[in-house]
Amino acid sequence: MSKNTKQTSGRVASLASETLRSGNTSNVAKSLAASALAQRGIAKQTGSVTEDLAAKVLASSKYAEDTKVLAASVLSQSNKER
Repeated sequence: MSKNTKQTSGRVASLASETLRSGNTSNVAKSLAASALAQRGIAKQTGSVTEDLAAKVLASSKYAEDTKVLAASVLSQSNKER
């Protein structure tokens, strides 16, 4: 199985940090933000549960653009073979 070595960018890490500190964000956004920050500076891969969540966020029209940015980043760091 090949390993995805992508890492969270500085811009997305900053957004993730703001998301976690905000009291006005959903649990979904906070979960994606936590995953994105966990992948900053280290080549960790997104787990299957978070990968599914990120895919659902991107497919839905009900989530904010910032949440979709986090979802896209997290999804880009998933296992390519899954």
